[in-house]
Amino acid sequence: MPEILELVNGDGFFFFSLIVDLDTVTELCRFSGQKIYPGKGIRFIRADSQVFLFANSKCKRYFHNRLKPAKLTWTAMYRKQHKKDIHAEAVKKRRRTTKKPYSRSIVGASLEVIQKKRAEKPEVRDAAREAALREIKERIKKTKDEKKAKKAEVTKSQKSQSKGAAPRGSKGPKIGGGGGKR
Repeated sequence: MPEILELVNGDGFFFFSLIVDLDTVTELCRFSGQKIYPGKGIRFIRADSQVFLFANSKCKRYFHNRLKPAKLTWTAMYRKQHKKDIHAEAVKKRRRTTKKPYSRSIVGASLEVIQKKRAEKPEVRDAAREAALREIKERIKKTKDEKKAKKAEVTKSQKSQSKGAAPRGSKGPKIGGGGGKR
């Protein structure tokens, strides 16, 4: 509760000063997000016993008309969605600590092996790559040659079989209705 102090001036005039407690409990408007001090605002209790506190009749009217606070530029929700509170974000921006890079072994390769490969000269790496490519090409060529040889073998055997086999005659005409409409 605010306290009223009475001060008396020498001329006989009375001065009243209002002292407001700094720890007064303020509530927030359910529509606009404004602070509502004790004794102010409009309280609305819905049929399901949910309590809504509005800062003024404008907020209450918009709420009952089912307007979305996010679409009105003066509400806290709109300001938050559109990042209008810059002073609040300035506090959030903090410098992230950068992680120091360090080497770690990978499954299948120890740290020493990785460091050796890293220390290799590019010429040695290129030579190893070329050798690996040459080996792969040779393997592919070998498989192609094997396939060609198999194919030639199969075609030879087919030719020899086709010479010995007698040509079959065509089947006779079909007998039956042919499965028409029922």
